[in-house]
Amino acid sequence: MRLRRPPLKITAIVVVAVIAMAAIAVGLIRAATYDPPSAPFVEPAAVGPATGVTGRCAGVPVQATRELRGMWLTTVTNIDWPSRPGLPEAQVKKEYLDWLALAQAQNHNAIFVHVRPSGDAFWQSAYAPWSEWLTGRRDGKSPGWDPMAFMIDEAHQRNLEFHAWFNPYRGTQPGPKGPGADFAKLAPNHPLIKHREWALSYPRGERARLYFDPGIPEARRFVEDSMLEAVKKYDVDGVHFDDFFYPYPEAGQDFPDNASFAKYGAGRSRAAWRRDNVNTLVREMDERIKQLKPWVKFGISPFGIWRNARTDPLGSDSKGLESNDEIYADTRTWVLKGWVDYIVPQLYWAIGFDKAAYEKMLPWWSKLVKGTDVQLYIGQGDYRVGEKGPWSDPAQIDRQLALNDRYAVQGSVHFSAKQLRADRLGSVSRYRKAHYATPALIPPMRQLPTDPPSAPRLVAARKAPPGGSLALDWQPGEKKPVSWALYRVAGANAPLVATGRSTTPPVAPGPGTYCLSGFDRSGNESPVSSPLTIRP
Repeated sequence: MRLRRPPLKITAIVVVAVIAMAAIAVGLIRAATYDPPSAPFVEPAAVGPATGVTGRCAGVPVQATRELRGMWLTTVTNIDWPSRPGLPEAQVKKEYLDWLALAQAQNHNAIFVHVRPSGDAFWQSAYAPWSEWLTGRRDGKSPGWDPMAFMIDEAHQRNLEFHAWFNPYRGTQPGPKGPGADFAKLAPNHPLIKHREWALSYPRGERARLYFDPGIPEARRFVEDSMLEAVKKYDVDGVHFDDFFYPYPEAGQDFPDNASFAKYGAGRSRAAWRRDNVNTLVREMDERIKQLKPWVKFGISPFGIWRNARTDPLGSDSKGLESNDEIYADTRTWVLKGWVDYIVPQLYWAIGFDKAAYEKMLPWWSKLVKGTDVQLYIGQGDYRVGEKGPWSDPAQIDRQLALNDRYAVQGSVHFSAKQLRADRLGSVSRYRKAHYATPALIPPMRQLPTDPPSAPRLVAARKAPPGGSLALDWQPGEKKPVSWALYRVAGANAPLVATGRSTTPPVAPGPGTYCLSGFDRSGNESPVSSPLTIRP
């Protein structure tokens, strides 16, 4: 993903090159002089995420923070996982479970996994070859097991939402490992071999990659079908795109879609036509996902600037690349039309950055979602921690998360998993202690199906070695839950202490008074159970 973020989060050496390229493509100057501002005063558009009170346990209110917390697990060029292509099944699985363990240790409740990085697939697909980042081969042959089923099942066992992350139009990845724009290096079953009329190469040179032409309706439908195949076959919780639609512009080069524009442009300007193509993809994906599985969420993580205010009074107080005009991603329309369930702008800029200050971009996005059903999560740039200037301050993301709490922000997704594990400058440990110290519940979406379960019943407790933890026996009500939340009385309230799937028993950390609630697939909560007191 990410966010071009400049994206492509790559290996240590490649990261340097990618950041330099992104700076050119995006037009944001990272080397700006930084004068650390005092904590800026910002007028909240709304407060979020909130600590909700959903019932009472032994006479005191139960309380839980409702916010999505996640990380991007990037597979392209093996940035995060698998650590190398072609690893044995057992090692690939172990590495994945280690990432889930990290998510749990961070009190996350969602994971965003790169399952279609470049016209390929991490499942047996009729529309795409197996990903070489998994198999280590470009022959399209199966690895002999089902990674998607494994990944989703293991995430759900840990009560983590699984968001399948797709790059819609990318057909290949440039060298040195990727095939770039060389058809001879593609897997034999790659769809762009059969449909060369859909393929466009951009930019010129050794960084060229192949794209599915977004301007050809048949190509767009094929791309949609290839992603919806995963929705049909697997129990995903979300469909997720990042910021790669039309490619980021290269100086002196335009995307070579003259033929499709001449055929389908219908009198529009090229820019308007390209925006319409992307808008159609987004709208149709939203409609088709909801037709297949109404409970599956659809979200996009766009570049953090829609338009600058100096170009458009509706734009943000920024001076960077405008995604609406350069990559034809009209993010504002997607939100206002309700074509996405959540939006995750990649705000990979520091507080006080002169081109796009975090504290100025945040309220713009918060204002945009206000009055809509679209939830706002923020893409946090953990990969930048340790850079010169403001990113040398280990408190940078800590301060950003504190600002989030003053606005209509309902969660954060961190880029990427490798950076969370590295914990550069102790940044992750710092913000975990301040913001993620306790579990959190996924915020419900009112536009999704609502069918909260009946109140469950706590029955008894039994020892659950090791340590002094206790497994709780419970019974569901007439309407069975998908997951549960465990609350423990502590003085004047009963905070959330654990969550889990209904297939796993709640585990109490020790003696105390507990209550249990259940949730439907969309995160709607049941009434709270009667209390169970466990004495020493």
